[in-house]
Amino acid sequence: MYPISFSLCLLVLAALDSPQLGQALPQKWEERRASEDVRSRSAELPIMRKRTAGLQKRGWGGAVGLGDAEDLFYSVALTLGSTTTAFNLDTGSSDLWVISSDCQSSQCKNSSWPQYSLSTFTSADTSVLMQYGDSTTGTSASGPVGHDTAMLGGLSIQSQPFAAVNKTDSSVVVDNDAAGIFGLGFPSESQVQAAVVNQQFNTPQTTDEFVSTTAQNGPLLSRLAMTGQLDQPMFTITLQRDTIDVNGNPGVLTVGKLPDGVANSSLTWMPVRLYAPADGGLDAPNFAPDEIYPLRWEVELGGVFLDGQRLPDSTIKGSVGSSTVSALIDTGNSILRGPADVVQNIFTTVSPSFNPNDANSVPSYPCGTPHTLAYQIGGNMFPVDPRDFVVQQNNNDATTCYAGNLVSTDPPSVGTLFSWSLGDPFFKSNLIAFYYGNLTHPSQDPPRIGFMSLVPSNASTQLEAAVSAAQHNNGVFASTSDNALAATANIASTTYSMSVRTSAQPTQTAHASKSGKTSSARSTAGRVDTVGVLVTALACVSLSFYLA
Repeated sequence: MYPISFSLCLLVLAALDSPQLGQALPQKWEERRASEDVRSRSAELPIMRKRTAGLQKRGWGGAVGLGDAEDLFYSVALTLGSTTTAFNLDTGSSDLWVISSDCQSSQCKNSSWPQYSLSTFTSADTSVLMQYGDSTTGTSASGPVGHDTAMLGGLSIQSQPFAAVNKTDSSVVVDNDAAGIFGLGFPSESQVQAAVVNQQFNTPQTTDEFVSTTAQNGPLLSRLAMTGQLDQPMFTITLQRDTIDVNGNPGVLTVGKLPDGVANSSLTWMPVRLYAPADGGLDAPNFAPDEIYPLRWEVELGGVFLDGQRLPDSTIKGSVGSSTVSALIDTGNSILRGPADVVQNIFTTVSPSFNPNDANSVPSYPCGTPHTLAYQIGGNMFPVDPRDFVVQQNNNDATTCYAGNLVSTDPPSVGTLFSWSLGDPFFKSNLIAFYYGNLTHPSQDPPRIGFMSLVPSNASTQLEAAVSAAQHNNGVFASTSDNALAATANIASTTYSMSVRTSAQPTQTAHASKSGKTSSARSTAGRVDTVGVLVTALACVSLSFYLA
């Protein structure tokens, strides 16, 4: 999910280009390890996946009339003060919040997850309202902002700002998926950080305090990176497959490093898309007037392919004039979302009977027919496994399925320039690394995202085998679930099988501008030549809308 912020105050965002990086992660990491006596840490954490039947969350993206579907939801255990509970893992937002013992709504009372005990809560004398939803749906979470010690795996940090929510109708809580949200996005989108800074500095008129105090007031992972607790300012995610065919990748959040056995050269690194102020980006602080900060984990796409054929680009431009096509990389989105005309093209291709003019028409097709939706990133192809594209249409029927993991989304607009949102199906098919870089001076070490395909060469055969097994099991596909608080992962023996990297033809090899003011950047065949950066600021109380 991702937030759109509305305020009467200043926000600071940024993004910058730098002709460095190459294909490898920064050499300075190795130099720093050799020259500094820093007690850095890294951790690997199992991720819980829970299945939820129905269309409630899928409706956020406008998936109306698609029939039975399963919603994907991933969470991780995190400790705040004396309370350990499950949090939705969300790269599309930046705030950390949890329902507290003060929440008396029916949604909170019906939750089976441990609720935060206020006995160790230190109030920041401010509060926050966070609103989630898209153009047609919405939920909210609100409550006081305060501080407590936070622990993620073996990593711990004191005085972490977060919201102790006492009122919410969030589907995260309503569906009993978790007790809160753990946002892994950039500080620029953090409403909690904005509320703390406004309280501490009497709603400053510049973003200087917001950016300069990120190490004290920012989101959890940003603070861990800035306070030197991580070997590298990064995290990686792979998500497990627990429906259709229960196998494949482990569900693991790796913090501070690449997973063991994964070589940096095996990833395709791309710069985070930059947002100029005219695109919804934020003004730079006075102490770094030339910096431009990115808004979210968003990268440029070179093209979209279905079963090996490139799809025509969308003709829907929205309210922005940019010709760049980009994608939000978002674990908080349970499915794949794209331009309405491209999505309809996909539906009519896989399902000739699909009627785009009928809101109740379902893009159904035989379960055993594999379809591969792939995205060109950095000149290389990153497919979605056919097992992650298909959804069972009706219970006890393993013959007819539908493209239920894909819906249309809102067109690009100021502040939300992306055309695609690549959610959990994409994460199940790829290992994805998120590198923060320098959060206050991003031009010195820009942020980027690394991709490694994990789709096996025989994925289509494995889908056919899974369908055959379900047909011999009264139409029931294999499925399971994992509890975040009891999840175990044999991390020591975890291995990732990299698929053969394929390039789309023709590959795009244009180099990014080195002006430092461009709103987007390109890479050449997976080698990052320029990048844009990270942090931001928000200098006043504001409302933010989080789009799933």
